[in-house]
Amino acid sequence: MRLLSRVLRAAHGCRAAALPPRSPRAAALGGSAAEPRAPQPCAPQPRRGLSARPGLEELFAAPSLRRLLEARVRGGGEAGPELAARIQRLRDKERELRDTRELARQDESEDFQKLAEREIASCEEEIAELKHQIVLLLIPSEETDESDLVMEVTAGVGGQEAMLFTSEIFDMYQRYSAYKKWKFEILEYFPSEIGGLRHAVASIAGLEAYKYMKFEGGVHRVQRVPKTEKQGRIHTSTMTVAILPQPTEMRLQINSKDLRIETKRASGAGGQHVNTTDSAVRIVHIPTGIVSECQQERSQIRNKEKAMQMLCAKLYNAKLEEETKKRNSVRKVQIGTKGRSEKIRTYNFPQDRITDHRISRSVHHIECFMLGEEMLDEMIQTLREYADYESLMEIISENEKKNLS
Repeated sequence: MRLLSRVLRAAHGCRAAALPPRSPRAAALGGSAAEPRAPQPCAPQPRRGLSARPGLEELFAAPSLRRLLEARVRGGGEAGPELAARIQRLRDKERELRDTRELARQDESEDFQKLAEREIASCEEEIAELKHQIVLLLIPSEETDESDLVMEVTAGVGGQEAMLFTSEIFDMYQRYSAYKKWKFEILEYFPSEIGGLRHAVASIAGLEAYKYMKFEGGVHRVQRVPKTEKQGRIHTSTMTVAILPQPTEMRLQINSKDLRIETKRASGAGGQHVNTTDSAVRIVHIPTGIVSECQQERSQIRNKEKAMQMLCAKLYNAKLEEETKKRNSVRKVQIGTKGRSEKIRTYNFPQDRITDHRISRSVHHIECFMLGEEMLDEMIQTLREYADYESLMEIISENEKKNLS
């Protein structure tokens, strides 16, 4: 891009030699914009990223954000030097953008305008990315963001149709785990009679697994004509997803004296080991009454390991909820509470539309969305960006209160 800047200046110098020399411009990152790819059948719709969030451009021009940035840079800390470097880089790029636009206004020739448009677009792209990086440096990461997780899915209102939908959602997250290269292991699986799913539990392990999946907890609603419906009427059914961070041994310690471990014979379909050996395991945490069961494996030892894994996740989640209550947080997060009782998303099959109610965003192509690949990842990324925006607003508000006190 530095070469492109020189070309712009040289081209402009040939056409307007009488113009006074301008100040040197900051060096830009190399590379040009990638050529647009041909549309794919399941290509994601254009993103509405954090930089396009309503009010963010105005926010960066607001005195309140400037005061927060100054306070963070003065306060030092781990992010202080990096934050200062990003702010300086942003100022340099904004200055470069103003210079380029001024040159473009002074020379309207077609060749010069094409060169200017390319550099302006590149500057705007880098400015948006720098603002995003600054926001991320301002927002503290959650303790659980780097954790693995335990996911529970449960059929809700709607009978067999709800169970069929639960199976589809469970499969979607299994494919999404493969897409993100996470490890997906089924801990419990209780199918229904016609191929649906009553309840299932899975562990998901991998890079930033909880950081992405934490926004998927809540009630998912489906609107469609069920396979069991003979008159073509549209039914509404629901299923619930619970996302529980998996603690490390450092974060959660359980006294073995607080546990009551029971064994019993497995029930349901499953082969010769069912009702013949005491392979099913039930663990009760006596102080809290929290219970975890597993009969997925033939081995009692393996079932005990999985039941303990689920119990740890439940206890850790209860601990995090208690800590949140102690902080008496009154924050109302737009992306939701991540609680299992909150309706978060509707899958409308007749209209081929998925709507996320937390951010009032709709996308189409349900079949592509439920492949658990680009479209689902795009939705989760957007939820993360909206959450970052709201976190930033809260941090600015707290900083303004400090300044007034």
